[in-house]
Amino acid sequence: MRQQDTNQLLRECNAGIKMAIDTIKEVLPNVKSQTLKEKLEKCEKEHERLGDETHSLLCQNRQSDEEPGMMAKGMSWMKTNMKMSLNPGDDTIADLISTGCDMGVRTLCRYLNRCKDASEQARSLVKRVIKVEEELSVELRTFL
Repeated sequence: MRQQDTNQLLRECNAGIKMAIDTIKEVLPNVKSQTLKEKLEKCEKEHERLGDETHSLLCQNRQSDEEPGMMAKGMSWMKTNMKMSLNPGDDTIADLISTGCDMGVRTLCRYLNRCKDASEQARSLVKRVIKVEEELSVELRTFL
């Protein structure tokens, strides 16, 4: 059960990180504020670093990366593009990203609670991802 919980937690974390990176890359060309752009670029790099760490742990466990579900990716893309076409400002970008952060935190907390037997290394990594997401969500409030 321990290995199964560890793998499930890492796959979910990996998929969430990929969604975050994709969304940041999608909105970055539309950011007007240099401060917001720097925050998002910093967060993108941090997510890439955490994604590499997650990928490494998955490989150690002989597991493949988990891609975000096609439905989730499609819905995210549609929501982002629809909102950006209606209101292409930094406030919309901040709202989209902070909403994504909040959803990511809830999902990862749910998996932490479900995967109680996951390795401490995996649990620690997921907690760091949650912390990054929570911090970004708070930082983006000044742009709403």
